Amino acid sequence: MSGRVPLVLLPGLLCDNALWKHQVVELADVAECNVLVMNEDNTMAGMAARVLDEAPAKFALAGLSMGGYCAFEIMPQAPDRVDRLALLDTSHEADAPSRRSERLAWIAKAKTHGLEALISDHMDMWLHPQHLKDEALVAEVAGSARNVGLVAYERQLTAIMNRRDSSPTLASISCPTLVLCGRQDLTTPVQLHEAMADNIEGAELVIVEDSGHLTTLEKPDVVSAALRRWLDVGV
Repeated sequence: MSGRVPLVLLPGLLCDNALWKHQVVELADVAECNVLVMNEDNTMAGMAARVLDEAPAKFALAGLSMGGYCAFEIMPQAPDRVDRLALLDTSHEADAPSRRSERLAWIAKAKTHGLEALISDHMDMWLHPQHLKDEALVAEVAGSARNVGLVAYERQLTAIMNRRDSSPTLASISCPTLVLCGRQDLTTPVQLHEAMADNIEGAELVIVEDSGHLTTLEKPDVVSAALRRWLDVGV
């Protein structure tokens, strides 16, 4: 490989740059990493437009959870600009009515009781049970949530629950694609990623053992190794 690949990294709900901190360091020799935090928009279209405004002319794109939802919005808009795609712990499907209702309840709870009331709820959904015992990791995830804040949280949830179903676009993705998921991801389970990989030609599916939703923090070495292989595809 000659030079470093421009790599745009998109975080998930209530996550900031810390979500990708290990990958930024571990991939520094092969990738010029740029973490774009999506706090300003309340639609996926708005998030995607902002990312495309800030991204290089051509780049590799990796998104986790909400970052993956945004990646699905970016691909139809700028397929010629994205030369590799990594979809981590995310979903191509739109929210079911029950999921939308749950998100509306989260917003109401946060407005009434403050963001702190939501942090522990999300932590239980995001982290593998054994990682909930890791005080440093839990503190870091909670700190990221506080950095994002209540106003941006509401914007992000609004964008997430109103996103479109990206199922019809999967077959049109033609760049080298990595689909990765924690085995114990309760938020976006393994079967969603199996469906994505089945419908994106040539996609590589990686299941990360003993990890929940935040694979980049829970199993950073495994994720970084998968991303390194993906960055070398076709080079």
